[in-house]
Amino acid sequence: MTGLASDGPTREAVRDRLDRVTDPELDRSIVALEYIDDIEIDAGTVTVHLTLPTAWCSPAFAWMMAVDSRTEVEELPAVERARIYLHEHMHEIEINRGVNAGRSFAEAFPDADDTVDAVRLELDRKARTARQYDAVEALLEAGLEPETIVSLRPCDLERTDGDDRPSIYLADRAVAVSVPADPIDRYLEKARETGLVDAETDPLFLTPEGEPIDPEAFELVHRRGRLAQVNMSSQGGICDGLRESRERRLEASD
Repeated sequence: MTGLASDGPTREAVRDRLDRVTDPELDRSIVALEYIDDIEIDAGTVTVHLTLPTAWCSPAFAWMMAVDSRTEVEELPAVERARIYLHEHMHEIEINRGVNAGRSFAEAFPDADDTVDAVRLELDRKARTARQYDAVEALLEAGLEPETIVSLRPCDLERTDGDDRPSIYLADRAVAVSVPADPIDRYLEKARETGLVDAETDPLFLTPEGEPIDPEAFELVHRRGRLAQVNMSSQGGICDGLRESRERRLEASD
């Protein structure tokens, strides 16, 4: 009989699952951001060690990353339990104890003003708005007019097998416009994840509040998307700088 020690997950499989976890403020993978320090695998137990760029990162943000990491890793078939350990954070004791004991954020931080669900909802809205900006920019660059963009539905995006550029048919299908898939797919992933785009006939793009876009308000909505995208990019640059500074300090101390 083969045990879990030989049939357990690989480090690559664990990293693939962790790659689905994002820093909620930056909307970027914690693997790409190099937050993962180490992965330990002992039969059916996986232990993940992670360090954020700063010790004062919001406890709600840190909690979400730790909880999401545990959830993703425990989705692997051969994993019985995942343990997540956050290091060099001012609330690492509360977070590590709470996440690994299966407690709620409110139980770990009874004095917190906001619930983690409310924080996640707001950050998901910002991420969706920023991703929508990138998708709409790609469609504008492909030559689509704002009036066409606000009228699009997911069913209007057609792609053949193996084609990474979907087509949008215009003028009663007399004209086909090829558009890049990546920004649109990233946007749709977040829009569907947050329940704002469900059916194939739902409006593809929405206001930050989740309402259909009036063509006359297109420019305003698009500017709001740009602000969200710039804000996330700026925060990402700050975090990258803090991480590089930390790495230089560690190298100097070796």
